[in-house]
Amino acid sequence: MNVRSISAVTLAISDMGRSVNFYQNMVGLDLLYGGPSASFSSFKIGEGYLNLELDIKATTTWQGRLIFHVDDVDSMYERLIQRGLSPSSKPADASWGERYFHVYDPDSNELSFARPI
Repeated sequence: MNVRSISAVTLAISDMGRSVNFYQNMVGLDLLYGGPSASFSSFKIGEGYLNLELDIKATTTWQGRLIFHVDDVDSMYERLIQRGLSPSSKPADASWGERYFHVYDPDSNELSFARPI
C-alpha cells in the first residue's frame, strides 16, 4: 500500500473570522463549508482540502508550513501585496528547481507559494 496524496490538512486557528477572511479574500480560496462564525471551515484546493478548526488555545508562534503550487508565483505575490499583506520573502528561484515566496497567515503558519521551473 502506497500513500498517493494528501486529502486534507487541518490547521488549528485562534480566530475563525480573521482566518476565513485571510484564506478566502486575501489568498482567494473557495469556501465550501463553515464561515466566519463557525468552529470548523473547509476550503477546496485542487483534489484536496484545507480545513480550519477553531482552537482558542492556538498560539501565535510559528505553527507549520503549507506549500501551494500556483500557475504564476509573481502574480500571486503581487495579489497579496495589493491586498495589504507583507510576504516574508520576495519571489526567488531556488536551487531545488522552484520559484517561490513565503507569507504568514494570521496564526503564524508559513505559506509557501511555488511553481516548478
